[in-house]
Amino acid sequence: MDTQLPTLRLKPKADAKRIRHGFPWVYGDDIVLDRRSRNLVPGALALLEDSERNPLALVAANPGTRIVARVLDLNPETQIDAAWVHAKIAQAFALRSRLFDAPYYRLIHAEADGLPGVIVDRFDDTLVIQPNTAWAEANCTLLANVLAEVTGCTSVFKNAQGRARVTEGLDDVNGPLLGTPPSKVAVPMNGATYMADLIGGQKTGLFYDQRPSHAFAARLAPGSRVLDVFSHVGGFGLAALAGGAQSALAVDGSAPALALAEEGADAMGRADAFSTRRGDAFDVMTELSAAGETFDLVVADPPAFAPSKQALATGLRAYERVAKLAASLVAPGGYLILCSCSHAAELSKFRAACVRGMGRAGRPGALIYTGFAGPDHPMHPQLAETGYLKALAFHCP
Repeated sequence: MDTQLPTLRLKPKADAKRIRHGFPWVYGDDIVLDRRSRNLVPGALALLEDSERNPLALVAANPGTRIVARVLDLNPETQIDAAWVHAKIAQAFALRSRLFDAPYYRLIHAEADGLPGVIVDRFDDTLVIQPNTAWAEANCTLLANVLAEVTGCTSVFKNAQGRARVTEGLDDVNGPLLGTPPSKVAVPMNGATYMADLIGGQKTGLFYDQRPSHAFAARLAPGSRVLDVFSHVGGFGLAALAGGAQSALAVDGSAPALALAEEGADAMGRADAFSTRRGDAFDVMTELSAAGETFDLVVADPPAFAPSKQALATGLRAYERVAKLAASLVAPGGYLILCSCSHAAELSKFRAACVRGMGRAGRPGALIYTGFAGPDHPMHPQLAETGYLKALAFHCP
């Protein structure tokens, strides 16, 4: 351990045992913040002590934020250096190599892989990294070099978009860290082909987390007319076509995302069965219902309506409204899949909102599937935020 490291000390009321047992965050209310600790450079390494000055862990500090310290290692003697980073990335890479035959997956899932705030998605020879904490931002070059060394990938692109970086006081400037990343990559998944925009797309360019639920939807799809609402680049719709759907209509507010979805359908040889409609999802569902349209499989995978506890009540009302509108579009005997990526809307609350909305539409159904993020998005067992994704599939008589 570097004895010159600055220290952060817990207040007497803080639960040191929680940290010892693996909780990775330390909030500002639990830390003694004096002038010295407040002046720590964001991302600086520090030694975390309990209220009696016993060493607890090595942490990355950012005193100007709600989460003042993020645990890097519970062994205070550990050196946080290139070898330490290499071990973390190699462990994550070994897991994904067991899980997936093709090089398309989430490689690093932040705290769940022991690298606070670091998100890395792999697209064949290119890695897209989101350094969402001050520590990760300060170590971007090191992370990129070790990622390339471990995986053999030749290009690494930094995506600096998202709310998490704003709360850490970081900029939103994207750019290459290694090599020359391609602007667009064709990603095979569940028999479908998705076009990922690595440079200008949403998040890292593609959402890998819904892979298991895409596969389940494909099993319901043969011969079906499918409606994919909040489709992004065609996630559920293209998976359904790969599963044998008769047709798929993708609805989204983003013209670039729908254009990528069309490219994906064309690459699959199913362009004739795929159509898009740009517009507000609530308005489009209302218009389709007014026109008497129904579909054998309806999927709604909206953005996070409840990104925080403060937004929970409003978010649950939005999920209920989505469920009501989507359920009204399901043909008799059809299927409805409703999703949430809001960590604040835990499963029971989200399910209750969906059931209320379906009831208001007069279309109650039997729950036949509950899905979560795939295994390349491991959940930190003490962080509800890492278990954010839920998908519910109903059979509607």
